[in-house]
Amino acid sequence: MAQQGTLYIISSPSGAGKSSLLNALLTQHNSAGKMQLSVSHTTRATRPGEKHGVHYHFVKVEEFKALIERGDFLEWAEVFGNYYGTSRAAIEACLAQGIDVFLDIDWQGARQIREQMPTKSIFILPPSREELERRLIGRGQDSAEVIKGRMDKAIAEMVHYDEYDYVIINEDFEQALFQLRAIIECQRLELRQQQQAQQNLLQQLLAE
Repeated sequence: MAQQGTLYIISSPSGAGKSSLLNALLTQHNSAGKMQLSVSHTTRATRPGEKHGVHYHFVKVEEFKALIERGDFLEWAEVFGNYYGTSRAAIEACLAQGIDVFLDIDWQGARQIREQMPTKSIFILPPSREELERRLIGRGQDSAEVIKGRMDKAIAEMVHYDEYDYVIINEDFEQALFQLRAIIECQRLELRQQQQAQQNLLQQLLAE
C-alpha cells in the first residue's frame, strides 16, 4: 500500500515569513516531488509576477460563488474584501498519490478543514510586533494605512496560535526552516505512515 500524503495547514500573520519558508522548503527539500503547495482559488487581482494556475486560480466573484454552491471547496473565506477557497478534489487526489500538501490559510479556514479531514497544523509567529511591522514596511508595497490594518489583523490572528499542533518562531530564517522540515520528517516516520510505506519490509522482517 502506498504511503498516504499528509495535509498540512500553515498559518501566520502577514509578514511572519510563512510564504518564504514554504518556498524554501519546496525549493531545497523536494527532490522526490513528494511535497506540493495547494493552489487556491481567489477573486483578488493578480500581483506582479503571479501566474494563473501557479500561484492562484484567479476567478471572478460570480464564478467563486458558483463553486461554493456546488460544494467544491474544502474551505473558503473572505479576507481583506477578497474570496479565497481550497479545492476538495485537488487535495484528495494529491494525498492519494502520497504527496504532502501544504495549505496556506488563516485560522478560520483551518477550523473548516479540521472538521472534514485529518491534518497537521503549524502556526508561524514573528519574534516581536516591532519586527513584524518592520517586515511589512520593508516590502514597500503598502501604504501606512494598509500596514496599520495588517498589523491590527495580525494581532487578532495570533490569538489563535494555540489551536495548532506546532508553533515556529521565525526569528532566524534558517533555524525556522530546519524546524519546519523536522516536523515533516517526523510525521513521515509516524507508525501508521511507516506501516504503509514499509509494508513489504515489515512482513519480511516479522515472517516466521
